Amino acid sequence: MIESLKGKTGWRSGWLSHQTGLCLILILEWGYFSLVGTRFGTLDNTFDLLRHSVEIGLLALAMTPIVLTGGVDLSLGSLLGLCAVLFGKAWRDGHLPIWAAAVGALSVGTLGGALNASLITRLRLPPLIVTLATFSLFRGLAEATTHGVDAFTGFPEAFLLLGQGQWFGLPAQASPFLAVAVAIWLLVHRTTLGRSWRAIGFAPEGARYAGLPVDRRVATTYILAGFIAGLAAIIYTSRLGQAKADAGTGYELFAITALVLGGTSIFGGVGSVHGTLLGVAAIAVLSNGLVHARQPREVAGMLTGALLIVALALPVVAKRLVSGMGRARVEPKQG
Repeated sequence: MIESLKGKTGWRSGWLSHQTGLCLILILEWGYFSLVGTRFGTLDNTFDLLRHSVEIGLLALAMTPIVLTGGVDLSLGSLLGLCAVLFGKAWRDGHLPIWAAAVGALSVGTLGGALNASLITRLRLPPLIVTLATFSLFRGLAEATTHGVDAFTGFPEAFLLLGQGQWFGLPAQASPFLAVAVAIWLLVHRTTLGRSWRAIGFAPEGARYAGLPVDRRVATTYILAGFIAGLAAIIYTSRLGQAKADAGTGYELFAITALVLGGTSIFGGVGSVHGTLLGVAAIAVLSNGLVHARQPREVAGMLTGALLIVALALPVVAKRLVSGMGRARVEPKQG
């Protein structure tokens, strides 16, 4: 009897999981904006929605392993901006081929991630403080490079196709985004490296006693995130056709919001890549839908906060509901 009840309870809790609740919210969002917005549900708008969410999606994917280890990276948006302006400067002022400038942007992103990793793992500084400092450092370097006003434009048409064209009937940037999403998913969910990230997030000292190279594994997450930030900078520049010092401003906060929406614990050890992708989708649909509903921009921030609260509350309410149903069935009737 009890085993049967556990099976039913487990089945219900699986359907009432965080991701299930977020899927329901996403469906409701899509249905509502399709009704109030005349062009929201069209294929062109869906492609436009995907184009505008790729860079934030990449940063959210990059931050997932970091948060799983119990860390955080507030500098990714600023690092994207730095990589973007250095990419533009290398191409325009350094007269490098576009592919060489892209390699340079990826290298700068990787070095920025390595700087965070060194300060956190070698000097034992808190990730929040380190990345808050490099947040200002990277943005300051980007503004110094452009003197706060310069913008790099006039990129080749072939390069602009990456952010504005289509491949196989889909937005061109969908291909690199999908490749990164699959790679991160495999790392997190199908490798010993991903399992060690979770172990470190649950109990760093316990992971050390178990013989895991904690510092090396943590450093890997920041270096990988820096590389992905460089890739996001290239796609961002291609989509807008320009690189400025304010590129990526606020993107790190959207990435963190997507993570939390997707069920990743900010304390580490718990989270999933598919949850992160659902969080990115929920934010993208909300932002795009409000434009079609002709709502002020300020409403997006308020509703994103409300969405975050609802998404966090749903699994808690569901667990209490399932637990209450289980107790009601197990407890014998009085009298």
